Amino acid sequence: MNNRGITKILNIWILMKVIGVLLVILAGFMLTSLIAAFYYHEPILPIILSAAITAAFGGILFFFGNKHGNKNIGKREGYMIVTLTWVIISVFGALPFIISGAIPSFTNAFFETMSGFTTTGSSILTDIESIPKNILYWRAMTHWIGGMGIIVLTVAILPFLGIGGMQLLIAEMPGIAPDKLHPRITATAKRFWGIYVILTATEVLLLWAGEMNLFDAVCHAFATMATGGFSTKNDSISGFMPYSQYIIIIFMILAGTNFTLHYFAFHGKIKKIFKNEEFRVYLSIIVVITIVLTFGLITMQHTGIEKAFRDSLFTVVSILTTTGFVTTDYILWPVYLWILVAALMFIGGSAGSTGGGVKIIRHLLLLKNSWIELKRTIHPAAVIPVKYGKKSISQQVIFNVMAFFLIYILIFSFGVIAMALLGLDFETSVGASIASLGNIGPGIGGVGPVENYAFIPPLGKWILSFLMLLGRLELFTVLIIFSPAFWKR
Repeated sequence: MNNRGITKILNIWILMKVIGVLLVILAGFMLTSLIAAFYYHEPILPIILSAAITAAFGGILFFFGNKHGNKNIGKREGYMIVTLTWVIISVFGALPFIISGAIPSFTNAFFETMSGFTTTGSSILTDIESIPKNILYWRAMTHWIGGMGIIVLTVAILPFLGIGGMQLLIAEMPGIAPDKLHPRITATAKRFWGIYVILTATEVLLLWAGEMNLFDAVCHAFATMATGGFSTKNDSISGFMPYSQYIIIIFMILAGTNFTLHYFAFHGKIKKIFKNEEFRVYLSIIVVITIVLTFGLITMQHTGIEKAFRDSLFTVVSILTTTGFVTTDYILWPVYLWILVAALMFIGGSAGSTGGGVKIIRHLLLLKNSWIELKRTIHPAAVIPVKYGKKSISQQVIFNVMAFFLIYILIFSFGVIAMALLGLDFETSVGASIASLGNIGPGIGGVGPVENYAFIPPLGKWILSFLMLLGRLELFTVLIIFSPAFWKR
């Protein structure tokens, strides 16, 4: 297809304009790292140079995009902008790592940055504490930006440029979308970010009130609310006291909850929260698996009651919400216990949360539909709808969920095979694939909770980066671009 044909299908000028705006915003976030650089007396040139390059490139795109074309974002433009944005911001977001020398390899820097923006938390760093503080701050910031989504932030800004943002939000939050909080999409985006900022600030203050200094409190709050998992310490959260661990547990649970429910909580509509079926199942999974793990650790490893409970609860919440912080090496637990933890990697957080994975609501709908199919074998003429709460779910949504599961398993299988072909053992291949596709971070095998991804071959890191992108955008947003139908008028 020639360039003229592409321009008839895609409004490339609006793509350039929006991505240009995003890069300028990214440069602004990048400059906040100067605070840490000044405080800790570290070189400021890497950050300034990285921000200048990012802003300049963004400004050029915006300038040329603003001179041509109309200002309407269609579905095609929405999907293309979102997919390209996550790739492009990962390229420019890698600049501070490369220019500072913290991660000189572009492959490794891109992997670390993609892991940050997609809130995966997989890392190639072998000595985190040797990295300059301002670079660690930027590393944590990539989580925070990616958690709620820089696209959602931009949706709140686009109207000032005369551009609608509905298609961007649809592409950013595909599949089972969260309820709109306000009839205007811009107001919805602002409310999401407002809640996100309030919860982050609250966690910073609570962590700072404990043993953490302000720098560690900010970085860990960024990573927690984004369900990311990057820590400023080599031993993640295990080196901190129980107080800090319990605070992080609470905010991981909040981060893995549908943000619409937070909106209800801020307005005193508590009953609506507990009427939410997905939320009830979410809490039930946490409670039940924590009890099983705690009992197992007490009886089989003779761990103290409080520590067994804390390690179990932390691990369950961290893996279920796809945050990826660790306080213990669950691979050393009895096999049936860590297999339970591995099973949580295939579940994920709630729809409309910052958590990754398949999402609980999809599991719920699939199980409900399977149960109804069993009933239909006995009563083939019966019309039995799938219900979520008190509402009947359309067959179109059920088909979407079933297609998502099938594609998810196929892509996961592809990842396992690809990793195995690169020389990784079976456990590590499975762990790396599901940890990347589910945006979890720690997996099993060679990429377990106390290991990292430094040993993965370069090609493997690019494959895993692609899996992170697919997982963050829930498959369809990325895959649709590769379909022939996308490029037909």
